[in-house]
Amino acid sequence: MTDLDKDIKDLRVLISEEEIQKKLKTLASEIEKVFTVDEDIYVICVLKGSVMFCADLVKHFNHSVQMEFIRISSYGNEQKSSNNLQAIDLTLPNLHEKNVLIVEDIIDTGLTARFLTDLFKIKHHPKKLAFVTLLNKKCARQIEIEPDFYGFEIDDKFVVGYGLDYKGYYRNLPYIGYFPS
Repeated sequence: MTDLDKDIKDLRVLISEEEIQKKLKTLASEIEKVFTVDEDIYVICVLKGSVMFCADLVKHFNHSVQMEFIRISSYGNEQKSSNNLQAIDLTLPNLHEKNVLIVEDIIDTGLTARFLTDLFKIKHHPKKLAFVTLLNKKCARQIEIEPDFYGFEIDDKFVVGYGLDYKGYYRNLPYIGYFPS
């Protein structure tokens, strides 16, 4: 038993496991059209939230894939972004003139997405850079930025599951859920 102030029995399904898995195939097909088939894609998984999305997404690629992992946090144990990015681990190989796909769980304020796209353009100079997110929460944007690809647009709900957490819990759920207000 945990000391969470949210109880899983109150959780409502927003996006089912079946909907997610169907969308992954579509996204993979769209993404692969952007990159030349005979070149590797360096898939950058933003930990911890996008790990399930990223792992399931790359299963549908026909390209050769090299996976890398970086860790950034803006939520801590809160339900809203703190707007204070913490780069925990940004160790990456040389990505100069490589095809790079950044995989994120959710874009809400846009601050993390902007930070990452600017970082990769300025520091790594990729041949092609694309950004995919499972969830696109446009209603929470603080800066103007859009992903190249996204799975689902959602409204202003705090969501958990399929990698997204609340205080470290609920990542293992195979669907996206929310707690009613």
